[in-house]
Amino acid sequence: MKKIIIVTLLTAFPLLMSAGGPWVQKKGKSYFKLSEWAVVFDQHFTSSGLLDPNVTTGVFNTFLYGEYGVTDQYTILLNSAVFSRTYVNNLVSGTTGNIIAPGGALNYFGDTDIGIKRSIGKSNRYPLAATVVLGLPTGKSSGGVGGNLQTGDGEFNQLVQLDVGHGFQSFGKNSSYYAAYLGFNHRTKGFSEEIRYGLEGGIAFFDSKTWLIARIAGVESLKNGLTAEDSMSTSIFANNTEFTSFSLELNQYLTQKIGISLGFAGAFRGEIIAAAPSYSFGVFLDLTK
Repeated sequence: MKKIIIVTLLTAFPLLMSAGGPWVQKKGKSYFKLSEWAVVFDQHFTSSGLLDPNVTTGVFNTFLYGEYGVTDQYTILLNSAVFSRTYVNNLVSGTTGNIIAPGGALNYFGDTDIGIKRSIGKSNRYPLAATVVLGLPTGKSSGGVGGNLQTGDGEFNQLVQLDVGHGFQSFGKNSSYYAAYLGFNHRTKGFSEEIRYGLEGGIAFFDSKTWLIARIAGVESLKNGLTAEDSMSTSIFANNTEFTSFSLELNQYLTQKIGISLGFAGAFRGEIIAAAPSYSFGVFLDLTK
């Protein structure tokens, strides 16, 4: 059985959670989502892709996501970890049972991403959009007794991304879509630059009240940073992280504007990242209709 890894929202910034791809909001239309994301892991992938054990560590993030159509061509985006909790258990000797290193917990804000997406394609059949995202280091990059607990990476990054997609009708009057993206993430403070890519598709059921979305996403590090490789097992903010991930998300409208979502994420491979699945639950308000 293949091992799976987490996909952290803090740096990947899942653009357009409501629809995905290059579609921008109409002027004055908006979408908001409050979600809880969690991962608990006791092993991690090394720089060579092998598995190493670590002290059990948990990360819990409360995210506020939003998008708003400034014009019919421009949509502003927000993804903020308004609360982040990370903890690590005591490191206990397997021989004596004594505590080798005490555990701890850190509660603080997480990092925040703000961005703007512009529609640049005139084709209604295969729309194209460009997005710029600024990653703000609003989290804490060092905390706890040993200073190895984090709610953010402590660096300011800039992501430039292109999206293309196609929407169509399926299963009667239900909507469906597929999309792809490619981006370049410039990082600071010695972190390596990254190439980001992904594919996703969504299928609606029951008069488009239920959405099932599948995603494949990847991050490839250029490994050109000045900072030494950070392989701390208690952090999900290490440098030179790489992965190819998969995720599933189910969105259910309870009313015309309010709904709930459930998500699961894992991966096919990873380097310098936790080896465990992540789960999410959210409530959204769709004001696009």
